[in-house]
Amino acid sequence: MKNISATLATVWRIAGPYFRSEDKWAGRGLLGVVVAMELALVAINVLLNQWQNRFYSALQAYDLNEFVMQVWIFLGLAFTYVALAVYKLYLNQWLQIRWRRWMTQHYLGEWLDGATHYRMQLKGDAADNPDQRLTEDVTNFVEQTLVLGLGLLSSIVTLASFIIILWGLSNRAPLHIYGTDIVIPGFLVWCALAYALLGTALTHWIGAPLINLYFEKQRYEADFRFNLIRVRENAEQIALLKGESAERGHLLHRFGYVIGNWYAIMSRTKRLTAFTASYGQAATIFPYVVVAPAYFAKSIQLGDMMQTGSAFGQVQDALSFFVTAYRTIAEWRAIVARLDGFEMSVETAANLPAHEATIELKAADGSRTIGLDKLCVYLPNGTPLVAADGFAIQAPERVLVAGPSGSGKSTLFRAIAGIWPFGTGTIAIPAQAKLMMLPQRPYFPVGALGDAVIYPAAPGAFQTTQIRDAVIAVGLPDLAERLGEDGHWNRMLSLGEQQRLGLARALLHGPDYLFLDEATASLDEPSEARLYRLLAEKLPQATIVSIGHRATLDAFHTRKVTMVKDGAIHVLGNGGAPAEPEPSAAR
Repeated sequence: MKNISATLATVWRIAGPYFRSEDKWAGRGLLGVVVAMELALVAINVLLNQWQNRFYSALQAYDLNEFVMQVWIFLGLAFTYVALAVYKLYLNQWLQIRWRRWMTQHYLGEWLDGATHYRMQLKGDAADNPDQRLTEDVTNFVEQTLVLGLGLLSSIVTLASFIIILWGLSNRAPLHIYGTDIVIPGFLVWCALAYALLGTALTHWIGAPLINLYFEKQRYEADFRFNLIRVRENAEQIALLKGESAERGHLLHRFGYVIGNWYAIMSRTKRLTAFTASYGQAATIFPYVVVAPAYFAKSIQLGDMMQTGSAFGQVQDALSFFVTAYRTIAEWRAIVARLDGFEMSVETAANLPAHEATIELKAADGSRTIGLDKLCVYLPNGTPLVAADGFAIQAPERVLVAGPSGSGKSTLFRAIAGIWPFGTGTIAIPAQAKLMMLPQRPYFPVGALGDAVIYPAAPGAFQTTQIRDAVIAVGLPDLAERLGEDGHWNRMLSLGEQQRLGLARALLHGPDYLFLDEATASLDEPSEARLYRLLAEKLPQATIVSIGHRATLDAFHTRKVTMVKDGAIHVLGNGGAPAEPEPSAAR
């Protein structure tokens, strides 16, 4: 009971926000109509049950007129039932897509807000495949919640309606305690109740392991799919290293978990199906066996007996809801657990616990200086990595940050960008300042090349001539003629071409502060020099901060700062003699 209560509380926490959202009236209205139609279908089932008595009684009495009348009544009930069933399905699907659309927008908003997706990766939560949560799990949650919710409602109303009918039928064929004149009131109800409770208990006992097996199934499938995507994304490196055999072994090892889990599901499902199928078949004949003595004693008519069988079946089906829906419930509970875990991961990444130190970002009004005050940047596990105190970047100077690999230069950039929260101290950024970070491997969304270059600006934010001029300026005249072409540019272009397009993006956006994290490392030195001169020419007021290892970069910066190791941590001092710019670099 405790697990059921916890699951229902989680379901309400996941589902409730939609019915309180801006789309609440449409959602509530559709849900209300679907529920009303479900209840109407139960009402028609009650009328059909009563119709069975009259129909079979007419057959037994050879009453042709009554028979014809009952046929017409049946046609009317059947037409109404079909119309309700069709539109209930239609409106149910309409509700599903509206609900799914809202949940997807809501989850995407939270996942992509404030670099939460990146922090989840840092905390190790991204390995649990958020893509699956946002696609399969959201879809299945909406669909199965409605299916199970409406099924449970129908079962409760059906049970209440047909228990009354079955109780009345029990009085027409009373059952006496053996050897006495004591009558067991409503004995058919008690028989149905005992039959269903026994079936439910045995079904749960046999099928309980399926809940965890279905949870593991989705995890193993998603993990296998994720590793297939990794192979596709790194096809060139795998081919160059001739790593196909290693990848095949790695993938088959992952797939082995899928197979093992599937065999376990097969075995458990076989047992569960054997029982539920036997249970369902026995339920077909059980009520007739119970009332047969009264029928053969001529205490009841054929119509009474057929109505009893139908009513017993409805009561038994309602009571056996958990038996027939057990596999669906098992899958649904696994989906609920995964969505709950996703929500918890998003919340944890968005709001770090109080015991974890967090870097403070603040706006520096009236200043053109980025200041680092008593800053200590940590790894996610709490290990100190890089420190800076009293370090300032004055606009519009050009600063080169140097130091050994692993000293924390890139992590420091991430902290300034506001996506790395682990640490203490303060980072002051000039108010309204526009920062742009260019990493060594820039990102380009799949789509038109022109739209990829101006990312994250919306399509149409820049004129085609502006984009073309920027692409030509960075040395890619051939690509300037392909701006309308769709493609996966991170795979189609060399890293050097991607870095040139990254600089074209900077030229278009014109940031106040441009951080280059080895953003020209794949270019030869003459090309790198030309691009730095281009930045100085096109963005004369921009402050440029670079990470690089080449000595030739010194000439294009006014100050060089080197990371100095102090015990287990690297320190970024505020000193550093200004680099001597070459005459051409100042142009």
